[in-house]
Amino acid sequence: MMEQKIDQIVAWLQTQVKQANVKGLLVGLSGGLDSAVVANLIKRACPDNSLAVIMPIQSNPADMEDANKTVKSCGIHYMNVDLTATHDLLYQTITTEIKQDNAWNEEQDRISDANLRARLRMSTLYTIATNHQYLVVGTDNAAEWYTGYFTKYGDGAVDIQPIINFTKQEVQEMAKILQVPDSVIYKQPSADLWEGQTDEEEMGTTYEYIDAHLKGKEIPKEHRKTIENLHQRTAHKRNISTQFRLK
Repeated sequence: MMEQKIDQIVAWLQTQVKQANVKGLLVGLSGGLDSAVVANLIKRACPDNSLAVIMPIQSNPADMEDANKTVKSCGIHYMNVDLTATHDLLYQTITTEIKQDNAWNEEQDRISDANLRARLRMSTLYTIATNHQYLVVGTDNAAEWYTGYFTKYGDGAVDIQPIINFTKQEVQEMAKILQVPDSVIYKQPSADLWEGQTDEEEMGTTYEYIDAHLKGKEIPKEHRKTIENLHQRTAHKRNISTQFRLK
């Protein structure tokens, strides 16, 4: 069953390339599960015109090792664009101006820095994609989309989303079929936003509970409340076209 779904996604990706009149597909590769699966999918869809871009920003060496394992296992062409120095200069420039304006908010520092990293990576992907005439392919799964666990205009800003209707568990099933390295499949999910960061700790719940909730199964009340609060609070991320209209 999952093999058939993988084939359907690959065919859909090929259709998107034709409809957009582009040459191929590109994905940002983090060393995590979702991007590894997407890298395999776009390699299957466009064997000679697919690209994975690894973009470390003071990243965990283990994640970079897993990213390299992924490109080797699926044979996709890749680039490594180290954004550490670029990020440091940009963030220092911005924060210096904020502090000079006497508007510095220490409590927001971590999240604003994390969002900048995601948006810098996406700017990098689009610069490369424009050069190659490729589409930027997203890596959000159903759990991340529902809870809004993505950066607006960062990893949420892409051309197409092939796994957005699949739960984390289903993406893991795909990974096994696609022969993604075990170290990637079974690692603790992390968006690599800061040292020691994990998705589940930041969200306050687990992918297992989110997946179950999305399938209409019973989960502990406190986790259901957390998930629904996340969904409501991040509605603006899923409806970015909202605008004022004169009647």
